[in-house]
Amino acid sequence: MQHIIDRFISYVTIDTESDPNSNTTPSTKKQWDLAHKLTKELISIGMKDVSIDNNAYVMATLPSNVDHEVPTIGFISHFDTSPDFTGKGVKPRVIKNYDGKDIALNVEENIILSPSYFEDLRLYIGQTLIVTDGTTLLGADDKAGITEIVTAMEYLINHPEIKHGTIKVAFTPDEEIGRGAHKFDVEKFDADWAYTMDGSQIGELEYENFNAAAAKIKVKGKIVHPGYAKGKMVNSMYYATEFINALPKEETPEHTEGYEGFFHLHNIEGKVEETTLQYIIRDHDKDKFEARKTFMENIAKDLNQKFESDIFELDIKDQYYNMREKVEPMMHIVDIAEEAMTSLGITPLIKPIRGGTDGSQLSYMGLPCPNIFAGGHNFHGRYEYVPVESMQKAVEVICKIAELTAEKYIEK
Repeated sequence: MQHIIDRFISYVTIDTESDPNSNTTPSTKKQWDLAHKLTKELISIGMKDVSIDNNAYVMATLPSNVDHEVPTIGFISHFDTSPDFTGKGVKPRVIKNYDGKDIALNVEENIILSPSYFEDLRLYIGQTLIVTDGTTLLGADDKAGITEIVTAMEYLINHPEIKHGTIKVAFTPDEEIGRGAHKFDVEKFDADWAYTMDGSQIGELEYENFNAAAAKIKVKGKIVHPGYAKGKMVNSMYYATEFINALPKEETPEHTEGYEGFFHLHNIEGKVEETTLQYIIRDHDKDKFEARKTFMENIAKDLNQKFESDIFELDIKDQYYNMREKVEPMMHIVDIAEEAMTSLGITPLIKPIRGGTDGSQLSYMGLPCPNIFAGGHNFHGRYEYVPVESMQKAVEVICKIAELTAEKYIEK
């Protein structure tokens, strides 16, 4: 396991935070640092056709070691981290034989990772955890996935007795800002199907995800000296609360689960003259998704009529769609992953993703792409952690999927 720990730490200590306000790919120059490291590492372990393109997409091939025709499969992870919380200066800490008690991430700031709040911690008593120092995220989303893919490829190269077909791997930038698949060259990747290693808890296997859109609401105001403002000032921040309060209070991430959709206000920037609200809109059901967008449009329209002015300006952009439509016709690819987990003593947790992965967009680009656990918990924040044993099991799942695929396509 130490090999996995060392590899993972070497990745998470490289800052790769993406930037939604950038128009470049990758959105931040620092993502190149890990992309170049991965390129060199793939070459060093013996992968073939290793490449990095002008947008930092890294791809490589593990050639088949069987003499019969087998579908080409792929494994994909992203190397950027979320801009929601800083990934600069990550100081990971390894906790061996976790005792099930509170973990003091940062004594000085009294930042505690507690199983009384994060109940999933109790699943990993006796295991080795990697945590943060409480001031940054960890980056297990999705550097755990990268660690697992590279380690699995290295293992297969060093153990040619495990038979497999051609395997493709890819590492992408900017997944956290919804652009991870935008410049992915599906034709170059040339796989029949793939799996993103981007899930959370051990056993997760997902082929459904949210339909997703981003909404930006600009609320216009008028600035006037407050001493002379009566009847003249229009404070956009007060008007913005009208829009916020018009949305259903219980349809937010903190009040929903499973297939339930939501509206999520994730950013506010405001002054008297103008306030900007940024929402994400999510729903698994396509009709309900469209209804949510229409509901927002009607709120803006009704409020403009109420105040007899075009105070509210709404812009909605779709981001990705539910991959279920594209994966269901090829359910055998989910069945193979489920069989791989079961054969390794892992209980498959088949459930919808309350989010999205590169795989959701890639599925609509012609590369069906279910999602498999990478092992981390509490992504995008200071309480993020990953059990090393879960990463080890993910490595085994990748190898077993490769082996089962080759077995299932042996020519009779």
